[in-house]
Amino acid sequence: MTATFVHLHLHTEYSLVDGLIRVKPLIKAVAAAGMPAVAVTDMSNLFAMIKFYRAAHAAGIKPLVGAELWVQDQEEPSRLVLMCQDLMGYRHLTRLISRAYLEGQQRGVPIVQKAWLEGASEGLIALSGGREGELGRLLLRGHPDQARTVLENDWLRLFPDRFYLELQRTGRAGEEEYLQAAVDLAVASGVPVVASNDVRFLERDQFEAHEARVCIQEGVTLAHPDRPRHYSDQQYLRTPQEMAELFADLPEALENSVEIARRCNLEISLGKNVLPDFPVPPGMTADEYLIEQSKVGLERRLKQLIDVEAADFPARRQPYDERLELELKVI
Repeated sequence: MTATFVHLHLHTEYSLVDGLIRVKPLIKAVAAAGMPAVAVTDMSNLFAMIKFYRAAHAAGIKPLVGAELWVQDQEEPSRLVLMCQDLMGYRHLTRLISRAYLEGQQRGVPIVQKAWLEGASEGLIALSGGREGELGRLLLRGHPDQARTVLENDWLRLFPDRFYLELQRTGRAGEEEYLQAAVDLAVASGVPVVASNDVRFLERDQFEAHEARVCIQEGVTLAHPDRPRHYSDQQYLRTPQEMAELFADLPEALENSVEIARRCNLEISLGKNVLPDFPVPPGMTADEYLIEQSKVGLERRLKQLIDVEAADFPARRQPYDERLELELKVI
């Protein structure tokens, strides 16, 4: 893969809270910028995956599938980006997301418990989540030693050779302070860093439209003086050249984005019917077993509906037999 930078952290319109990007314009913009790959990492979902996967392949772009998750241990939930290397990683990610919706919702927000990652991290590459990740929050609170302990005891154990400290420069509060601390942590622990732009919209002039969407979700107005401002106008789809200028002092962070793209090689078969492998008795085909069980079930049901001892039973059951025969032919 000949490239200088690949976007690995990006929300589409399927991130209902804060995404503005549509899939087809995204692929068009990526191709125009000469980028060979791009990731979609929507918040707690894979809703865009099939549309994204097909559109990317059609344009000769390598699709990188992942998701951003809220992960909780003992402290407040923090962000984590997981990217699928292969089918095993994809299966683990889908199960984590499903479990978050079924078991982990807090005030309507699906949250993954860190303990759930045990045994469910194979095939996944993790990005630390920047300043809003667990390590980022510890570093910004002035706890570098604790951050290193958590990094080595938890994240490097869960994702050996598959964990990256994520660096961003989008003009938001605390980013540079976090970045310097994260680089120091990377040097001390030998963990690689990777650059991202935490993308929410394609063009810089779409920032106001993005803010309007966020305000609708949060139930506040754009003009409200006290509304939280979590985003900046720099979270657009920067070109590789722009990212190279932005991270000229950390070229390895750009190189690692390309390396991660190389390592992610998920292949999904779409458009094929995948039927369950249902066990059948020896000597019978699946069709024969279905017919047999359907007839057994019909006999059981008829005993509940009709007096089987009645003289007109054969005539009364005839419509049921005909209906069953028709439905079996359809199947």
